[in-house]
Amino acid sequence: MEILIRTLEAVGKPTEIYESSDGSKVLILPHGGRILGLYSPQREENFFWTNTALDSVESARAFYQSNEWHNSGGDRTWLAPEADVFFPHFPKLDQYFQPRQLDPGNYRLERTSEGPRLVNDLRLTLTRSQHEVHLRMTKSVGPALNPLRYERLSTGVEYAGYALRTSLELLGPSANTQDRVGLWNLLQLPHGGDMWIPTYSKSQPNVIMGKVSADDISVSERHIQYRMRSPGEDKIGIRAVATAGRVGYLYNTGDQSALVIRNFFVNPSGEYVDVPWDNTDDFGFSFQACNIKSHQGQ
Repeated sequence: MEILIRTLEAVGKPTEIYESSDGSKVLILPHGGRILGLYSPQREENFFWTNTALDSVESARAFYQSNEWHNSGGDRTWLAPEADVFFPHFPKLDQYFQPRQLDPGNYRLERTSEGPRLVNDLRLTLTRSQHEVHLRMTKSVGPALNPLRYERLSTGVEYAGYALRTSLELLGPSANTQDRVGLWNLLQLPHGGDMWIPTYSKSQPNVIMGKVSADDISVSERHIQYRMRSPGEDKIGIRAVATAGRVGYLYNTGDQSALVIRNFFVNPSGEYVDVPWDNTDDFGFSFQACNIKSHQGQ
């Protein structure tokens, strides 16, 4: 963690550390609004994926001075639907572009009594309606103590956690439009593990992008297993009525295993506005998983 902090400091991208009462450390990078790292009290090994460009000062400086997308890694917050935010020529899919006012954005770091908060004010023109929306994105970090701290566990288990609360406001005249915009929290993890998606009922994933091998997906009455090892870029979506609100990702790191669990509230009556690119009337997907092993990273 200290090497990563020094590297970012050297290239003009200062960070903030949040430490909860149980010793969990969270590394916050305001550039891009990233929760860049999560560390247990016992070691400085990041649970999250970070861009290999951050491995040295020289490559990090070149990366941030370039015109390419500054995907530093970690936990990021984007906007849905993709069709309106990331495809400037939709329904043509010839260009996928990350609006720079969204990412890296212009996040300001605020320190509150509850913990650090990141705020980004931005304006976007939605592709299909061509309406401009004025938005405020807010991300707050707080503690998430080990839920198994009162259980009897074998020794050698390490834990780190945090709570992320995000909000989206429509500001000014844009608040009167009928455009649908939603938050999208995306956690980037090292490639090569297994994702376990508990469901309330048997639910066949919808393939949003790429081609997912039948060998990589197992669907049962109560969960979906997604083996995230294939090269390329593919993405699946799971419907809100089936999603249980807890997903785990298990991967190996050296001679140990890491299990990253994300809990999130699912409102089965809510409006989940991200839709498949080839069927923009198909709403209701509350969870997505994307397998990446390409020039974008792993």
